[in-house]
Amino acid sequence: MRPWAHYLNEKGFTVRVPLIPGHGTKWQDLNKVKWQQWPEKAANELALLERECESVFVFGLSMGGANTLHVGAKFNSRISGLVLVNPMIHIPEFAIKFVDIIKHLSSSRPSVGDDIKKPGVTEWGYDALPTKGVAQLHRFLKVTRKMLPSITKPLMVFHSTEDHVLRVSNTEIVMAEVSSKDKVRIELANSYHVATLDYDAETIFENSRQFIERHRK
Repeated sequence: MRPWAHYLNEKGFTVRVPLIPGHGTKWQDLNKVKWQQWPEKAANELALLERECESVFVFGLSMGGANTLHVGAKFNSRISGLVLVNPMIHIPEFAIKFVDIIKHLSSSRPSVGDDIKKPGVTEWGYDALPTKGVAQLHRFLKVTRKMLPSITKPLMVFHSTEDHVLRVSNTEIVMAEVSSKDKVRIELANSYHVATLDYDAETIFENSRQFIERHRK
């Protein structure tokens, strides 16, 4: 998220990039958090931005997209718009039905990080997928999906046509179930899942800047 944040900050916008609980330390820590901590952190950041900004937009990538949607639904009247990159809103894989059993059998699964087309680039993600964290994520996504109709503010969604982490059904659900009348979907043809670090990053950054300019108060 940092390059995106730097781009917008250089254009004159106030930006906050919170570290969500369980992230940015070691993968075992993600097995210790509850899903409620993720939107709580984002909500606290929203309150801080409201103190100094006339308009607040919430952006998110992947799982962060779900967090963005959750906060956007809960505080719809307090935001001016949402921008998502390859957002996650459900886990269709059959094995997720047994995640509450799997988490007791194994603390981690193979990592799904660094799905980036551009060579030599890393997102510095965890080298394992924490199973208790995945169980919390599954609960979080089910709750958040039910909230999607509450979102009425402008929405921009970027979708990588070749994403090896999330199925396109995630983007399709978001576009179909969010109530916003102003909804835009932009296809990214030259990036994988972590598109903010990939070849289409500039497309994301500049289109999101224009989105802010159109919808700011």
